[in-house]
Amino acid sequence: MKAVLIRRYGAAEVLEYEDVEQPKIEPMQLLVKLRASSVNPIDWKIRQGMLSLIAGSKFPKILGLDVAGDVVAVGSGVTRFKPGDAIYGSTSFPGGGYAEFAAVPENLVALKPTNLSDEEAAAVPLAALTALQALRDQGNIQIGQAVLINGAAGGVGSFAVQIAQALGAVVTGVSSSRNLDLVKSLGADRVIDYTQQDFTEDIAQYDIIFDAVGKRSLSQTKRVLKPNGIFITTLPTPEVFLDSVLTAFLPVQKAKFILQKPNTQDLIYLKELIEGGKIRVVIDRTYPLQELAAAHDYSETGRAVGKIAIAVSS
Repeated sequence: MKAVLIRRYGAAEVLEYEDVEQPKIEPMQLLVKLRASSVNPIDWKIRQGMLSLIAGSKFPKILGLDVAGDVVAVGSGVTRFKPGDAIYGSTSFPGGGYAEFAAVPENLVALKPTNLSDEEAAAVPLAALTALQALRDQGNIQIGQAVLINGAAGGVGSFAVQIAQALGAVVTGVSSSRNLDLVKSLGADRVIDYTQQDFTEDIAQYDIIFDAVGKRSLSQTKRVLKPNGIFITTLPTPEVFLDSVLTAFLPVQKAKFILQKPNTQDLIYLKELIEGGKIRVVIDRTYPLQELAAAHDYSETGRAVGKIAIAVSS
């Protein structure tokens, strides 16, 4: 099969498109013919070696954590899927999605939303699960709460706006001026142009501030966070980690970080929201698998609106 792999950590040029052996599946895995994947910042952070302590030093590696495709074989212990099923979901860390076939754990995938293309479906899992688990599990979001999403036009942020709105929150989205209309169309009740206004100087206060781009901290946002409000970030810096420990058991403003946990149940929940018209997928660009290096380079600019999709096969 064709795949993109790395034999060392480094810049985008370490990504190599070549022929490799098709993976063999274990009892609880599916063999999936992949039709699409996507690029998330974690993919190129792994490639750069920023997560080498957990990704390890064994090469070659096939990266890519998001997948969408068709089941072609199932392991002896699989009970929920059969050959021919169209699925979407996640691979095991550190990846496997940048290939024509992948061995995928049964408990990390669900049936694909019927109203999405393969590229749209592959753009959902990591980013949407991050948004859902941040707001629902870490933020304990409630109907009527005031929620601010920083980075509302990005991959995680675009899903966070829609999920917060679907869960009954009053949503403020922060983005650049060129993306304000998009953020409004996703369901934001109010938008802030960060090129014109620093949201931390706003007169409003929020029950939840979700920093979907990992640019802020509790100390920077506490003035606009309600007394019992929750600050959540995608970037667990030492400061955020310390704040999360110090505030965990006190009736004060809390700091939390989100490390998404892929699972079938949450993917089914997202599928229901998508098929019910509550969530749409924003794709900035789609690249063929053999141009993955260009897709990584574009993601690293930080200018992508929504997600970057990878077309694997038709």
